Amino acid sequence: MTTDRNQRTSDTPTRMTRFDDIYSRPDPRSYFGALGALGYQTPHHAQSVFRSLLPPAGFPEASEHPTGGQDDRPPATVLDICCSYGINAALLNHHVTLRELYDHYTSPQAARLTTAELIEWDRTYYAQRRRPDAVPVIGLDIAAPAVAYGRAAGLLDDGYAEDLETASPSPALYRATRGTRLITVTGGASFLSARTFRLLLEGRREKPWVAAFVLRTGSYRDIADGLALLGMTTEKDASRTYPQRRFTDADEQLYAITAVSAAGDDPHGKEADGHFHTALHLTRPAAQAAARPLHTVLQDG
Repeated sequence: MTTDRNQRTSDTPTRMTRFDDIYSRPDPRSYFGALGALGYQTPHHAQSVFRSLLPPAGFPEASEHPTGGQDDRPPATVLDICCSYGINAALLNHHVTLRELYDHYTSPQAARLTTAELIEWDRTYYAQRRRPDAVPVIGLDIAAPAVAYGRAAGLLDDGYAEDLETASPSPALYRATRGTRLITVTGGASFLSARTFRLLLEGRREKPWVAAFVLRTGSYRDIADGLALLGMTTEKDASRTYPQRRFTDADEQLYAITAVSAAGDDPHGKEADGHFHTALHLTRPAAQAAARPLHTVLQDG
C-alpha cells in the first residue's frame, strides 16, 4: 500500500519517501529494481517467522487434507494485507529467497520480456519451486495492477484490490476470508488503522492471528486497541528488531531518528546506523495468548 508524503518544509524533516509508482506497474520489475537498490529486506525476515506461525495458528500439517475437516470449516488460508505483487506468498510457499527474487526480476532475461511473457516465465519458475506444504494465500491491496499480477503468476490463490480504510469489504472478499487463520503484514502497517481489521474480523466466530512487522517510526497502538475490542491480545517481540531498508537520504534518516526517539526507543545501532527497523507484533485471541506467551511461540518455530 502507499500513502501521500508530507509536504517538505525548511525546518521539518520529510516523512518516508514515496514509492507509489512501483505498485502501479503491470509487473514487479520496477518494485525489485527500486527496493533492491535500497536493500529492502522485510519479506526475507518475515519468511521464516510466518512459516513458523502456521501450525500454532491452526494450519493442518502437510500430510493432512488441506480442504476443511469434519466440521465443514473452510480451508485454512493466509490473508496478506498490503500484498503488492504477492512477494510474501512467493517466499512462504516456494523454495526461493528474497535475494533470488531480486536476481530473477532484475536479470537481463527478465528485462527482455513483455509482461505477458514474464507471467508465463514466472508460472513455470514458481511451479518448479513449490513447497509440498504450501498454503492458500489471499492478497489484499489497493494497488490493482500488483494484485492482478500476483494472481496471474499463480502466487495468490485469490486477490482483491480494495481499500478497507474508506469502504466496506466486498461480499466476495468477506466470503473468501472466512477460513483465514493468519493475517500477515510486512509493508503496510503505517498506512492502516483498526478499521481494516475490524471490518474483516467482526462477527467471525474464530479470530485469526495477526502477524505484523511494524516500522519503529510509527505506532501500532490504534490497531492493537481496535483488536482488543474484539477479544484479542497483541504482544510485541521485544527481543529484537529487523532492518527494513536503507534511507534514501539524510533527511529521511533524520525523520526516522526523530520519530523513533519521540516514541521512547533508542535509534543507536539501528536508525542511527542507516536503516529503518521494524518490530514484530503478534495478535491472537486472548485465551490463546495467555496459554502460550509470544516468546514460546517464536522459540518453538
